[in-house]
Amino acid sequence: MKKLLAVAALSFFGMANAQKNTLLLGGNIGFSSEKTEFAGGLESKTNSFEFAPTIGYQFTDHWTLGVNSLIGTGKVETPGVAEAKTNEFKIGPFVRYAQSLGGAFAVYGDLGAGYQKLKTESGSVTTSDANGFYIGFTPALFINFKNSFGLNFSIGGVGYSSLKDSDADIKQNNFDFNFGKTVNIGISKNFNL
Repeated sequence: MKKLLAVAALSFFGMANAQKNTLLLGGNIGFSSEKTEFAGGLESKTNSFEFAPTIGYQFTDHWTLGVNSLIGTGKVETPGVAEAKTNEFKIGPFVRYAQSLGGAFAVYGDLGAGYQKLKTESGSVTTSDANGFYIGFTPALFINFKNSFGLNFSIGGVGYSSLKDSDADIKQNNFDFNFGKTVNIGISKNFNL
């Protein structure tokens, strides 16, 4: 299926290239919903939403500097248990190197780092309010549809994050190496300056 999509895209679309002196706008939107059924007819529902906008300046045909951000919310509803909510926020700079593969395709790698905040509430009580930092590298594929408007595909990356709860002596460190484990699809558009 992936090869068929790649051949179809090559057949229909023009050149893909990072363009010197352009403004890059893009991002991803994500939603997930999960329902778990227990014995006795009880069920738990989990919903989450994520919005991750990107803005950058392409100062050469290959290099871009910019800012990535993420705003996310989540909610877990379980009968007999207080509703749990999470709010997540990330913001930080990134650098991108892009290389055209000819035709409609280009590959790129993003290296980014920044600040992150994660707040968890159970009912009306804040159970965790953590702050920290993240750093990560994500390789991706860009498919140009028309006039530098296209889709970005990534299948994971490598990253490290650290969060410390401001109210408790709890620190969480995560290292992720998830190539081939996740799939992200986003859109982007270059605007001439």
